[in-house]
Amino acid sequence: MTVPSGEEAGRDAPRPTEIQLLWSVPEPLLQGGEVSRPLVNRSLTLPLTAQQVSAVQMNTVQAEGRADGQQSGGGVETLRPTLETLYAQVEARQPREIRFVRQGNGWIGQAQTGWKVDRAATEAALLRAVRRGERRSTLSVNLVAPARSVAWAAAQGLAHLGTGESSFTGSPDFRVHNVRVGASRVHGLWMAPGAEFNFNRSIGAISANTGFLQGYVVTGNTLSIEDGGGLCQVSTTVFRAAFRAGLPITERHAHSYQVGYYGDPGLDAAVYAPSKNLRWRNDTAGVLLVQADWDIQAARLSVHLFGRPDGRQVQIGEPKLSGTRTAPPPTFIADPQMASGTVRRIDMPAAGAQVTVSRQIKFAGGRTRSENLPSTYRAWGGVFAVPPGDDRLSGPE
Repeated sequence: MTVPSGEEAGRDAPRPTEIQLLWSVPEPLLQGGEVSRPLVNRSLTLPLTAQQVSAVQMNTVQAEGRADGQQSGGGVETLRPTLETLYAQVEARQPREIRFVRQGNGWIGQAQTGWKVDRAATEAALLRAVRRGERRSTLSVNLVAPARSVAWAAAQGLAHLGTGESSFTGSPDFRVHNVRVGASRVHGLWMAPGAEFNFNRSIGAISANTGFLQGYVVTGNTLSIEDGGGLCQVSTTVFRAAFRAGLPITERHAHSYQVGYYGDPGLDAAVYAPSKNLRWRNDTAGVLLVQADWDIQAARLSVHLFGRPDGRQVQIGEPKLSGTRTAPPPTFIADPQMASGTVRRIDMPAAGAQVTVSRQIKFAGGRTRSENLPSTYRAWGGVFAVPPGDDRLSGPE
């Protein structure tokens, strides 16, 4: 009998290797009312030591299954710690309900299924791959659908109803922060048919404890420092979305003066809890989704509404101005943190005026509703911050 040399025996001995665990699952999309199911392909690498490969190969008989059809360990227990780490990565993917994203001139509805590893099927396939010396194996995944899935949204007939936009160009850092936090509070809000949107309730308590920063806000004729300065940017943008979608506005307040951030006057919405709120009603026959997105670099905030279209057509007229009044001289306030000789604009000047914006809604049955949205703005000179002792703090002689 010939005894193999050490070199020959080494070539036959198990060696460390890697196996790619592969899985493909459908991820439904909603576009133009139709559901498609493109596949999502993923993989993870399972490293195996020579000892682990040897343990699997030595358990070939057990891995093939006993007479009663039950699988034995087949050496998989030696892989358990590494496998569980990989399983945790896969199962970190949790269900997420549908959201809509722009694509060209349209919208695509996307949800996210959760993933749960079928351990028995995955490990049976893995053992076969190791015994055969293969470098790939199938990872079996069971899908966990979110409650509001793509299929659910398709059954609801969800589609884009309207968008509101505004610019916060030139906003100080505290204001940009509060716009982002405020927008995140309304993003993902679902409304049942007949339900009323309540801005102040959606935002909740406004303080440093709830994520807002202090900044300058205008209250009546004075400027003060409070938590949440900039939330009117969010309420204005939400209002524009509801107004353009043809939804009934049940409470809206114009600002006391025209705010430069909001562009054309007449389509702003001031909020100041509890005295001023923004409210509107979902008078459609289906559920309604509020989405918000913001682009900090472009200083742009958008709010989109999705629901069941009922054929209504909305026409909004250009703002009509009357009684225009020129802006008075600006107001100067002291800021102890500013250096001598510096000045910072806090709020922009604006002319006063009465502004009316018309809205006409034509419903599918032929009914028409015409509305006028009035706003009265006082003339405002703007506000500038200067260091203490600045001559302009005393006002004109």
